[in-house]
Amino acid sequence: YAADHAKIGDPHVNVGLVAGDGGAIIWPQRIGLCRSKEFLLTGELLTAKDAADIGLINAAVPADELDAKVDALCQKLLNGAQTAIRSTKVLLNMETKRIAHAMMDTGLAYEALTVRTADHREAVAAMKEKRTPVFGKKD
Repeated sequence: YAADHAKIGDPHVNVGLVAGDGGAIIWPQRIGLCRSKEFLLTGELLTAKDAADIGLINAAVPADELDAKVDALCQKLLNGAQTAIRSTKVLLNMETKRIAHAMMDTGLAYEALTVRTADHREAVAAMKEKRTPVFGKKD
């Protein structure tokens, strides 16, 4: 759940980094590979409503209703059959964990490589100078 004014995205590439610490794992599980590529390769942010429409999040709600919405879901879960809920959660998370175990080391290694690139240094300098980065400089 998110407040409807929220922006959601994974802007790693906008600062010259690989989305190696989870985005490349979680996003395809939520919205499919093709849509994930579009957002992870561009670093584009989505509105909470758009994120909900494509299934990245469950719902976008007015900010003043967010706590009540989350509390209602929590209460519903707390009132349910705890062993069944917990075991179902474990089962549902198995595929994501399998993918994470297969990809995380490589993703973090690529992210570590990109943190040392000219593009990342340019992104950091641009943030400090409050300007748009100019990528493509050679290392």
